[in-house]
Amino acid sequence: MTDTRSDVPPTRTIEPIDTPPDGGRPTSAQLKADIDSGRTGDKVPVFDPGLSPLGTDDEAAGHPPTQERVALARASESHANRTEPAGVRGAGVQGAGGKPSDAHHTRSRALPLFLGFIALAAVVVVVAVLWERF
Repeated sequence: MTDTRSDVPPTRTIEPIDTPPDGGRPTSAQLKADIDSGRTGDKVPVFDPGLSPLGTDDEAAGHPPTQERVALARASESHANRTEPAGVRGAGVQGAGGKPSDAHHTRSRALPLFLGFIALAAVVVVVAVLWERF
């Protein structure tokens, strides 16, 4: 009989993460869950594995984040406190195109500009070659 189980353990990175409840004692784990759940509006709402949890550096330095600092961070990082770009009303975490890659409601213009430059350079080379032949 063949074992059909995978050798790779299951991953949570593709499952949506729920927004953590607001409690009277905010923690850095809740802040990380806010980010992973998409509540901050700067990434898609899936689990983001990290080698060290948020706040580890502060704790290692002997200054763990206070509840007040975490509460302030959670409040200021909330997507509700951010303004959406013009024309993208109610897009939430996804952009105007509704694609997960539009988390910031914009697309980079670097690739179209680069491709336009390459096309322009090709036209200049072709015109120069044709100019020399005639």
